[in-house]
Amino acid sequence: MKKIITGILVLSTLVFAGMGEPKGDSQGNKQMEMFQSVDMNKATIMQGGKAKMFCPSCGMNLPMFYKTNHAASNGDHVEQYCSLHCLAETNMKNNGSLKNIVVVDVKSLEFIDARTASYVVGSSKKGTMTMKSKYAFAKKKDAEKFAEKFGGKVENFENTYKIASKSLKKEMKMIAEKQAMMAKKGEMMYNKMCKKTDLKFNSTAEAKAFVMSSKICGDMKGKKLQAVGIYLGRR
Repeated sequence: MKKIITGILVLSTLVFAGMGEPKGDSQGNKQMEMFQSVDMNKATIMQGGKAKMFCPSCGMNLPMFYKTNHAASNGDHVEQYCSLHCLAETNMKNNGSLKNIVVVDVKSLEFIDARTASYVVGSSKKGTMTMKSKYAFAKKKDAEKFAEKFGGKVENFENTYKIASKSLKKEMKMIAEKQAMMAKKGEMMYNKMCKKTDLKFNSTAEAKAFVMSSKICGDMKGKKLQAVGIYLGRR
């Protein structure tokens, strides 16, 4: 079992390259030591449902990566993503149908219209699901101060989205390869630590929500929950 846990720790770093590693409870119940993270009581969750705390694209915990959160209307419902990468990936798969895109303002932690936001691209602060970080601000002067302190270039949403889209396929391939390895570890954990279920899940987020609510794996959290969620979501 120690080998399995060690493998998950290594693979998590690879899968989420450029994001940094959290310390504490991945469900947002403890203070994180990642720039993206906020306490759960400071995070606005715009989507609903049992899996509302997780990114519908990759299954990542939303408060943990809150400062890079985006949200948009997808058909008749709102979805909230851990990153611009996950929003752009969903938008690509849905033929550009996402509307009313909003993003978290790093300064106020409130959602703002992404199309009027000023982004800092490529700062020294690690990104989410991407090698090149992207942080948004309601006021351009705040973005400029951030860039002056941490580096990066101030861009509008249109240019930032183009940058994200340009690297999307390469990032998707890399993440998919690492998640496939993580899913294998998740299968091993599921078989050793969890009660079995025949339910099928449409996403990692849906699987994680079920594992948490049903307690089939006990009080599973963090990287182990993500790995098992990836496995069940793909099974």
